Amino acid sequence: MTRKKTDPSGTPKDSHYARLRRAHREQTRPAKEPADDSVVHLYGLHTVREAILNPTRKRRRLLVTRNAMQRLDLNPAALKGLDVETVDPKAIDALVNADAVHQGVCLEAEALTPQPLSKLSDTSLLLILDQITDPHNVGAIMRSAVAFGAGALITTHRHSPTESGVLAKAASGALEHIHHITVRNLANAIEELKSIDFQTVGLDSEGPEPLETTFSGARIALVLGAEGKGLRQKTRTTVDALARLDVPGAIRSLNVSNATAIALYAAHRHLSSKA
Repeated sequence: MTRKKTDPSGTPKDSHYARLRRAHREQTRPAKEPADDSVVHLYGLHTVREAILNPTRKRRRLLVTRNAMQRLDLNPAALKGLDVETVDPKAIDALVNADAVHQGVCLEAEALTPQPLSKLSDTSLLLILDQITDPHNVGAIMRSAVAFGAGALITTHRHSPTESGVLAKAASGALEHIHHITVRNLANAIEELKSIDFQTVGLDSEGPEPLETTFSGARIALVLGAEGKGLRQKTRTTVDALARLDVPGAIRSLNVSNATAIALYAAHRHLSSKA
């Protein structure tokens, strides 16, 4: 009987050499570049226009359709030094969230660096967010903050959203116009603000007084908590006062970004009367 030849590829010796070859390839293969968390893709006409016009924003490249380029309506000088690529909308679809309304424009840029409390500029109105994590809400809050002249938005290092296309789109350009300050301990930050004459007022549905009658002094820091949970207990005991928004209708609660807009309006009116 004729004996079949053994397949050389299946011998222990050849398996050994195959393992050596694989090990060699792994050692000599170029290392994969780590993901760069500092890079963000900003999209939407208002968001991108304001980011391009922000002198502190480090921009990398602009992907834009021909129609969107006309709608951006930017002076050529504003685009100086920026790599501009005219693309099909599908090229932008591939970079951003599938549900993103990018309007035919996407700016690849470096994220803005949050500042410490020591960098707080002279202002009479601040917003403090106590673990609000939804980027849509934080973006909308930024938009209202800029509209009513708040000088800074203060959040914690943890349990707060980082800069992203979603947050920036919700802010509709406001991200470029407000100082973002991050702190490690919110209670300590509130105490520090109190020491420089800020009245710290926490919004609470069970607050003892209406918000508009709670204000005093010439500097106000509004403190808002996450939807559902509200302010944490430590925050509640640290602020100068807890106040409520009186809501007369059948629905007694508001989305946190809507509540913030109303609170900012009330604070702005109070501060204007003191000017």
